[in-house]
Order: sequence, then C-alpha cells, then structure tokens
Amino acid sequence: MSKLVIIRHGESAWNLENRFTGWVDVDLSAKGIEEAKQAGELLGRQNIDFHFTYTSLLKRAIKTHFLVLESMDKLWYPVTRSWRLNERHYGALQGLNKEETAKKYGEAQVKIWRRSFDTLPPLLDPSSEMNPKNDPRYAQLGQNAQPLGESLKVTIDRVIPLWKEELEPKLKRGENILIVAHGNSLRGLVMHLKKMSSEEVLELNIPTGKPWAFEFDSMGALQKDAYL
Repeated sequence: MSKLVIIRHGESAWNLENRFTGWVDVDLSAKGIEEAKQAGELLGRQNIDFHFTYTSLLKRAIKTHFLVLESMDKLWYPVTRSWRLNERHYGALQGLNKEETAKKYGEAQVKIWRRSFDTLPPLLDPSSEMNPKNDPRYAQLGQNAQPLGESLKVTIDRVIPLWKEELEPKLKRGENILIVAHGNSLRGLVMHLKKMSSEEVLELNIPTGKPWAFEFDSMGALQKDAYL
C-alpha cells in the first residue's frame, strides 16, 4: 500500500483577516505557524517515510511544508514546488474583505463567485501589480500559469495533469507522497480521487493544518482515507 498525505497550509494572515487571498503571497499567522508544527508532530508519530514531497509556489504553503518537515526532523526530504498546486486565483477579489465585498455586491453574488463550480470571479486588471505575468515565479511558465482569475473548475483542470503525470505513477510504484498546498487545489485533487460530483465538491471544506491520509493499492486504486 502506498500513501498520499495532503495538508492545507496553516492559517494565513489574510485567513485571519477574512480576505480573498488567491495568488497573493501572504505569510502565515502565529496560529498558522503552530498548526504547521502540530501537523508535523502528528505526522512524525505515524512513522511514514515519504519518498517525495510537493508544495506550491506560495510562501504560506512553503513555510508550512518547511515547519512540518522540521517538526518531523526530515528536512532532507526532496521537494518539488509547482504552480499547479497554487490556490485558486480570485482575480480582482484578491485582497478584499469578504464581508465588505458581500455588502457591496450582495451576498448572493459573492456566494456565486466563491462557491460556483465554473463561474469566474471578476478578472484582475492586466495592469495590476498582482498580475502573475509580472512575477518572476511565473514569467517563464507561459500564459497558462499567468491567470487573471480562475473558477474552481479551472483550478482543478490545472491540478489534474500533475496527478496524472507525476503523482499517480509514483503511488503505483509503492512510493509515499506528502503534499502541502491550498484549500481549492487540494479540493480538486480530492474530487478526482474520491470521484466526487461538481455539486459534492462545493460542500467540501478542508481545514488548515490537518493531515489527511489516502492509501492506494498497487494498481493505484484508492482503498481508504481518513484525517490523522
């Protein structure tokens, strides 16, 4: 049996402030740092040897990943950082307080932007300093890695190639993988693994800093999953 463990990054400063974060590179809050350390301590007690670890290109996931491995005393584990694991890009909503946005546009409209499967948020102005095209992390990756806004569906569509090309083959070889990423990119992965419908995934909420373990047989079929 091979194992995949996923962890949503610890609470960020903008989680604490109830802001749309998306691809803005926000740091962890004090609580988020503790959540990451606790996740690592919990994983350390599981005695799982990870052959590969993955995270996004955003510091809240990168720092959580580091703190998890540090708490496990496994900082030597190999790591791959991929834009495909970035949080959903919330477009022009990024940085806005969610309550204030609901007052301005109406709760119904904000709920559609947040919870619809395939509705895009208001797109970021291309001249914005938050345009990924201006960020060296994404400058060499082409237009696919430079969105001005994403729906949940678009987010999932960019996560699945990573699963098919890298993650699934490793699991079929019996290798264990740790992923530290974001609520929406991980929702997309879980949707694929558990064969959830577009309606079911909208009700899926992944808590910060809580390891979720999946076990697969030699054919790559999911056998069981549970939070640790």
